[in-house]
Amino acid sequence: MKISIKKTVIAIAIVFPSVMNVASAQEYKLTVAGASPGGLWSLLGAGLDSALKEEYPGSTVTYQTSGGGIANVAVLQRGDANLGLVEDAVLQLARDGEAPFREAVNDDIRVLSYLYTWAPMQPVIRKEFAEEHGITSFSDIADIKPPITIAINKRGNIASRVAEAMLDSIGASSEEVKSWGGNIIYAASSEQSGLIQDRRVDMILNSLFVGQSSIMQAASSVDLDLLPLSEQTIQEVSENTGTNPFTIPAGAYEWEQEETPTVSISATLAVNSSMDDEMAYNLTKAFYENYEKIAGVHPAMESLTPEVMAGVEVVPYHDGAERYLKEVGLR
Repeated sequence: MKISIKKTVIAIAIVFPSVMNVASAQEYKLTVAGASPGGLWSLLGAGLDSALKEEYPGSTVTYQTSGGGIANVAVLQRGDANLGLVEDAVLQLARDGEAPFREAVNDDIRVLSYLYTWAPMQPVIRKEFAEEHGITSFSDIADIKPPITIAINKRGNIASRVAEAMLDSIGASSEEVKSWGGNIIYAASSEQSGLIQDRRVDMILNSLFVGQSSIMQAASSVDLDLLPLSEQTIQEVSENTGTNPFTIPAGAYEWEQEETPTVSISATLAVNSSMDDEMAYNLTKAFYENYEKIAGVHPAMESLTPEVMAGVEVVPYHDGAERYLKEVGLR
């Protein structure tokens, strides 16, 4: 992909050397709104910085801490950052004007790229509890109605919104679970491993990378299983939340040798729609043609390709980005 794009650029340079000199002199000083300091999103900020420098020497992308994807929509609307990391599930809420958004913001927000599409919702259940109650699939929870305690992410986190939608889709809302003698509790990702290890919860339901260390740690103390979602549940949840179907491969964990269909929360690189078209074009070109700089920030990013980056559907690409993607045959 990159080689063919670069050949095109070289050909243009031969015909229009003055154009290339102007482009190479361009510098951008940008900020990208992420989440808390540290973690994968801050590494993505560094990757974007490296990719932009490769195309436009002297440019910078500075990582700006934020409240996360939901907060970053407002950050972009206010113009407090040039770029923002926003989950696709958040973009759908913003597009449709659903809580916590008071009105639809689709006209304000556009995207340049997906950054990853592989943070699946993982229904991890204690094997002892699953066997005791005959639970082998996610929908069994509603069919069997066990006294199950489920930990999902903290309120205000998009992963907890998607988890609630998943449970609602099978008829296992918080009220229904409580009526069976169970409970749904809200806990940060960092707390969930300890909760299932200590058997204070029977299942955790969170958006995590496959092979997440917290799951591996929990599995060292308690036997675990993954619960597959039905095709109907996947379709319903994807339509309602903006997530995408995802399959956790067989053998991803040594204790799980079967594929596990589920849905995944993905992260996009979003901008305000008022961004200058030429700027959006240039940034998109820089990030796509130097995507290895982004993919190299962490082993979890190794699956990133231009084809993945060009796959956002929940809201439109910026006009400048769309122009670039059509030129190189990605849209």
